[in-house]
Amino acid sequence: MSRLRSRVLHHGILALGSAGLVGGMFALVSSPDIVFRLSMATAYTGLALLGGTLLLGPLNLWRKRTNPVSTDLRRDLGIWAGIVGLLHVLIGLQVHFRGRMWLYFLPEAGFGPRHDPFGLANYAGLGAALILAVLLALSNDLSLRRLGAKRWKALQRWNYGLLLLVVFHGVVYQILENREPPYVLLGALMVAGVVVLQGCGVWWKRQQAL
Repeated sequence: MSRLRSRVLHHGILALGSAGLVGGMFALVSSPDIVFRLSMATAYTGLALLGGTLLLGPLNLWRKRTNPVSTDLRRDLGIWAGIVGLLHVLIGLQVHFRGRMWLYFLPEAGFGPRHDPFGLANYAGLGAALILAVLLALSNDLSLRRLGAKRWKALQRWNYGLLLLVVFHGVVYQILENREPPYVLLGALMVAGVVVLQGCGVWWKRQQAL
């Protein structure tokens, strides 16, 4: 199969899979607020796709394969993680204030940025969105050639910082909105799975170096 056909297949499967996950999560969330349900659905789907990008490396090591600078599958998965993640940001900014998006970051009265847990969670989300946008813009052969493999790979490692920001953002919102246990458990399991496999990946890499 040619590379073009392979990537078209990747994107087709990822598009259908992403839509299926969003639709499934949307159906599971119990709320009369459609915007909130879409926000939740895109949040969990985006987290699943982001986690997927961080699992491919450890799985390659487990299969005793070297990790190349870039693979089409990991890049395509990252593209859909970026698309769904940024879609979540756009939808999420409509949930609480219905158009007054600045109130996510600035207090209704007074000056300066919000420094309460709600504001900090939103700044973490904003930072995650900026990283997603940068990584999405770099997910192409032209960027890889112009930046060189070493610099491009270093920028792609922002994925780890992105995960930390996403987890902080999600945990604070779970607490502030007093989410039901199934949602908390689902998010915790996804994050724990990534952390455990990343840890295993480090161990497998050290074992292969011996």
